[in-house]
Amino acid sequence: MGRMNRAIPPSTAYLDHLVAETAGRRAALTGASRASAPSASSAVGGAGAVGRPGTALPDGGAPAALVSAVERAAEGLEPELAEIVRRLHEHPETAFEEHRSAATLVEVLARHCVEAQLGAHGVPTAFRAEVGDPAGPTIAICAEYDALPGIGHACGHNVIAASGVGAFLALHEVMTSADAPAGRVVLLGTPAEEGHTGKEVLARNGALEGIDAAIMVHPYGLDVADQVWLGRRLLTWTFTGRPAHASAQPYMGRNALDAASLAYQGIGLLRQQMPPVDRVHATIAEGGTRPSIITERAVVHLYARSKYADTLRDLSRRLDDIAHGAARMTGTDVEITWDDGAHPSLPVRTNRALTDRWVSAQRRRGRDPLPAGVLSETLAASTDFGNFSFRVPGIHPLVQVSDPDVALHTAEFAAAAATPAAVSAAVDSAAGLASTALDYLYDAGLRAAVHDEFAEEGGPVDVETYFD
Repeated sequence: MGRMNRAIPPSTAYLDHLVAETAGRRAALTGASRASAPSASSAVGGAGAVGRPGTALPDGGAPAALVSAVERAAEGLEPELAEIVRRLHEHPETAFEEHRSAATLVEVLARHCVEAQLGAHGVPTAFRAEVGDPAGPTIAICAEYDALPGIGHACGHNVIAASGVGAFLALHEVMTSADAPAGRVVLLGTPAEEGHTGKEVLARNGALEGIDAAIMVHPYGLDVADQVWLGRRLLTWTFTGRPAHASAQPYMGRNALDAASLAYQGIGLLRQQMPPVDRVHATIAEGGTRPSIITERAVVHLYARSKYADTLRDLSRRLDDIAHGAARMTGTDVEITWDDGAHPSLPVRTNRALTDRWVSAQRRRGRDPLPAGVLSETLAASTDFGNFSFRVPGIHPLVQVSDPDVALHTAEFAAAAATPAAVSAAVDSAAGLASTALDYLYDAGLRAAVHDEFAEEGGPVDVETYFD
């Protein structure tokens, strides 16, 4: 009697997401067609304005005088934000090595009598500053400042840093005034976004304890309210075979390079069954030393990405199957190492209620962020902010600093991150983040909408054990 290998049935996770999103879009369109007139909130950036179904928001927000105050404060910070953009750009530092950058930001805060804790949450290049009453609602603003090896600030994290610090300082003026809303604003300096998932390290060390929502902005070639950010995992396959003379006794060997080659081909064959926005890219880092020796060791490094957390988990399992299958076919052993030296990055779960307020704020700055679904989902990268967004409600919009055809992680984008347009983007983003945070603290109806939506999306996720 032969032995049958029983296949695992296909996951329905991707289809389930498509059905839910289609139903949401239909509901939003139906609601829009039935409305006799646009509401005040949609006229300045409500759920319909950003092009995604969302919780209808009550009219309200922070008083106009307070909003104007934080926006004027952000504008007044332009010289210092320009200094941050320039100084970080001139001295780029890579993940967990951002000592000079973090010190620069803490120095700017100190000029405004803001005490920041450098080395926060057990990470030497992280920092934290607070203003307001922790007994009330708390919103965090994130600042990134790590650069890419060899190409500097080609992702524009110097602009992110200036935007976050500017927003916090603008809010600091309001939060220490007599008209301050109840609540607290936390500025989190978050190192090591590029390839090392620094925010996950901070979260596991308690950075989000007592924080109710988190917001940040990222530079780009367009203003975008909500774009797809893929979850990402790192993977290494190490195949071990048996060496032998490739001519005299090849039958005594077991070729680890054959296993790596089969596994690489398996990835290509898998792509036909992958959801459209899943990504797998790989390199064979080791493949032997001499053609005359059957290869004993071969190493493959991979990135796996997916639009949803559960489809990323599905993809991870399929890749495990490929590695085990290649090893069995070649008589080799395989060691599978996930996320070695890093942590998984989950996709960004964008909170639409908070996004609406961001859009309103950016329109006051003369910007008009593109709604979700306008840009192709194929223009998708990854960010460790996704790990924050699965713990608390969050937004991660994009602000234009370059021409639309300039790609992230290029020398051209690095150059754009040091231009007057980058400084203008930092000022506009600081004003937008500050007024969004102010709305969240002041408006109980907005907070209810934000957290109801977060609960409907599945609520907080145990990120640490999600892929176990």
